[in-house]
Amino acid sequence: MGLLRSALPFVGAVAAAYGVLSAWVFFTQRAQIYFPTPASEAPGAQALWVESQGERIKVWSVTRPGGRALLYFGGNAEDVAANVALFTEAFPDRSLYLVNYRGYGGSSGRPSEAGLVADALAVFDHAQARHPQVAVMGRSLGSGVALQLAAARPVDRVVLVTAYDSLVNVAREYFRWLPVGLLLRDRYESARHAPAVSAPALVVIAGEDEIIPRERSEALAAAFAPGQAQVVVVPGLGHNTLDLSPRYLQYVAAFLSAPPQVE
Repeated sequence: MGLLRSALPFVGAVAAAYGVLSAWVFFTQRAQIYFPTPASEAPGAQALWVESQGERIKVWSVTRPGGRALLYFGGNAEDVAANVALFTEAFPDRSLYLVNYRGYGGSSGRPSEAGLVADALAVFDHAQARHPQVAVMGRSLGSGVALQLAAARPVDRVVLVTAYDSLVNVAREYFRWLPVGLLLRDRYESARHAPAVSAPALVVIAGEDEIIPRERSEALAAAFAPGQAQVVVVPGLGHNTLDLSPRYLQYVAAFLSAPPQVE
């Protein structure tokens, strides 16, 4: 009994520390998910402004003749302007729309899952009014945005790069001792939305991804209907070094230019 009494203060201190840490994670979570980039320049592209829920979303656009377009949603700390030259060369038959999330790259507002998805829908609607075939591509955080867009709109194709089945499941890999399922507000439950996607999907996995465990990407691919999602692995490269392989965009370009599937 005496031993129990002497242990109570220690148990109480541990419980209090656990509560404080959980509260800190809850109240700072968006600062740990989103890392807005400053406004930048994008030689070869024009700035397009799209209104969404009272915010002005800045989109880098490269206009091409024809009815095909590609929307791109980047990672949580990515300046999408850095992709303009690469994408212009890799996808010569599509107009390009590279989206600066709200709070990023000159767009107004503060990022959140609901806000980013709303902005994606607005940009898609703008693009589809000009291009009947609109494919969407999302990398890392952006894969969750692209997936929800593809579940809600008739996209031509969807490309998911270094993607995950659920941000909650990814967070559990890093915070195994915290109840992240209860704490996380922006959950990006991609696997839950995958069955609502009717377009062909490509899941690109970095062979040495140190941020998104491979099983999380594979779980997302498995959430699609059988045969709907094609999976390619780019060996030897990590989460942020995928661009170093020319095969990365070659895989994407081949997928986007493939003839429509015959059911």
